[in-house]
Amino acid sequence: MAGSFETQFVTAGDKPALIAFSTPDWLDAVKVALRGLNYKVHTAATHSDFLVRFSQVRYQVVVVEELFGANNLDENSTLKALQTMPMGLRRHATIILLGNSFQTFAPMEAFQQSVHAVINSSEMFMLKQLIEKAVAENTLFLQSYREVQGRVSTL
Repeated sequence: MAGSFETQFVTAGDKPALIAFSTPDWLDAVKVALRGLNYKVHTAATHSDFLVRFSQVRYQVVVVEELFGANNLDENSTLKALQTMPMGLRRHATIILLGNSFQTFAPMEAFQQSVHAVINSSEMFMLKQLIEKAVAENTLFLQSYREVQGRVSTL
C-alpha cells in the first residue's frame, strides 16, 4: 500500500530519513543514495502522509522534491508546511529540496526556501555525496545549539 508505513520500525541505533517525491526515477535515486549512507528510508506518498510521518519520527534527513504533489513550487503543500513550522519542530532534521529550479548548494536559495540545502536534479549522479555534504554542514552549523539544548534538557 503506497501510503502505509513501511514495516521497518525505527530503533535507537537507526538513522531515519523521510523522502517526498512525485517523480519515480528521482524517488529511486534518492532511496539508493540514502540507503548507501545507511539511512532507514521512509517514503511519504501524500502531503498528509508526510505530516503524519514527520510528527511521529525524529528524522535526521528529509528530502523533498520541489514539485511533490504539485505543478509548481508555490503549490507544494509539504514544503509550505515545513517553511511555516516552528524551528524547534524541524531543527533535528537536515532538510534538502531537490529540483530543476535550483543551483546546487546556493545558500540564498536554500534560505529563501527555509531549507538547509538545495540540489539541482542535474547533479543526481553524485546525490550520495551531496546529501552527505549537506548533513555534515548542517551538523557543524547546529553543533553548539544542540549541545546547549542537550544541557538544558537535563536540568
